[in-house]
Amino acid sequence: MVNWIKPEGAGLTVDTGTAGSRFLIDALRASPRVVVTHGHADHARAGHDHVIATPETLAIMASRYGENFTNKQTPLRYGESLTLGDVTIRLEPAGHVLGSAQVVIDHNGKRVVVSGDYKRKADPTCAPFTPVACDVFVTEATFALPVFRHPDPKAEIDKLLTSLALFPHRCHVIGAYSLGKAQRLIALLREAGYTKPVYLHGAQQKLCQLYQDLGVDLGALEPATAGQKGQPRADLAGEIVIAPPSALNDKWSRRLPDPLIIMASGWMHIRQRAKQSGVELPLVLSVHGDWADLVKSFDDFAAQEVWVTHG
Repeated sequence: MVNWIKPEGAGLTVDTGTAGSRFLIDALRASPRVVVTHGHADHARAGHDHVIATPETLAIMASRYGENFTNKQTPLRYGESLTLGDVTIRLEPAGHVLGSAQVVIDHNGKRVVVSGDYKRKADPTCAPFTPVACDVFVTEATFALPVFRHPDPKAEIDKLLTSLALFPHRCHVIGAYSLGKAQRLIALLREAGYTKPVYLHGAQQKLCQLYQDLGVDLGALEPATAGQKGQPRADLAGEIVIAPPSALNDKWSRRLPDPLIIMASGWMHIRQRAKQSGVELPLVLSVHGDWADLVKSFDDFAAQEVWVTHG
């Protein structure tokens, strides 16, 4: 149907019909011009000459990679249009993490939408997913099996709060990725009425602060470490600590007071994976859409072609 967008080694490439205005989407290698859908490292990297993204994604990239992560930045807010050669692009909310965007590309009377990563369930930390009718829909498919049907996130938070009430002597340490998952988890706790400080591993602090600087209220946050060596605090019994998943099984988490190991992930549907990881309380909480989200998107976008990636 369209021959002006195609997957190449570095990423999806868009031929704009004009020399010098060609661009890639979420390029894996340093490239002259790249539209970045969101700030996760498998989509956003340093070293591109020119990056086009939402202001929030540009801020996240600067926080992660330094202010000089690219030679040129073009911020594009949701709904704004940009013309490159004979192509017009705009960004629409993807509902994945703060600043995440779908790329809407119009060229020669045809429209292609590249979803990036997305979810359709409500998330207080980012703009909600917006379906866009198109001719070709390029979708992620992380959880593209019918078994993956994410439960109500409020029910998962209730499990956590119930565990806190049952085991007040144990530190509840939750593995959650530092961009998107950690902030969504905190925001859901606040919506459920949890007003105590949430304690953060050092790897989580910078992006949580950036979210707050960008207007996302996460409530009281405190470091989970103390002293010059950054050792876990000994006074966190009955508290919630959020840490990278990699910290759950190392010395850092074992030094917390009687840690109860929790993992927040869509993969916690697979109980064997939780068991193998030593997770006592699996929380099925994801920043990706589930099977139902994917199927609904196919209906809503009404595309004549669907291309599948990332799954």
